Amino acid sequence: MKVEVLYFAAARERAARGSEVFELGEGAKLSDLVTVISARHPAFEALWPYVRLAVDEAFVDDLDRALGEGATVAIIPPVSGGAPRVALTEAPIEAAAVEAMVRGPDRGAVLTFVGTVRDHTGPAQVERLEYEAYGSMAIKQLEAICAEVDAKWPGTRLAVRHRLGALTVGEVAVVIAVSAPHRAETFEACRHVIERLKEDVPIFKKEIRADGTLWVGMGS
Repeated sequence: MKVEVLYFAAARERAARGSEVFELGEGAKLSDLVTVISARHPAFEALWPYVRLAVDEAFVDDLDRALGEGATVAIIPPVSGGAPRVALTEAPIEAAAVEAMVRGPDRGAVLTFVGTVRDHTGPAQVERLEYEAYGSMAIKQLEAICAEVDAKWPGTRLAVRHRLGALTVGEVAVVIAVSAPHRAETFEACRHVIERLKEDVPIFKKEIRADGTLWVGMGS
């Protein structure tokens, strides 16, 4: 099955071409295409958190979307309005790229929180985590949390990225970057975001343990 991929702006520069055709197996999904693009163009790893994907000229957020013969997939970087402050992604997150979104000459303090997958919970050995989300609601809740930060700590600048899918030990699950003219606001705002994220954002975590599985918060 042949699928044409179109590259624009930063994506075109990293691919060093405007388009190319990929041969995929029957029943391939958008996630399969992302995997083969990453293998062919390693420079895309830092780009995935910022781009949107369009299939046959319609934006698609579900990477489980099946592709058909002759589909055209566009890799679309942020338009002139810039990258969104919050995003969910199945691609690896580059903490430095998220931090770069909040830096500036007027920023005296930049604080970055990086949450990674640890190899245990208490005495239980953890082999990997699996994240899923109610995507549209999760984005709205994250945007609401950003609005809370704007109101409580004016002058801060914030960016949040959260992974979905299966993550192995050591992989980055969430990055929160906050900048401000002074350090105090960055510590307070970052703590507020991670605590509120854990309370109200519908992102669900399953632990795959050596002795079984556990949905975190459910006890079973």
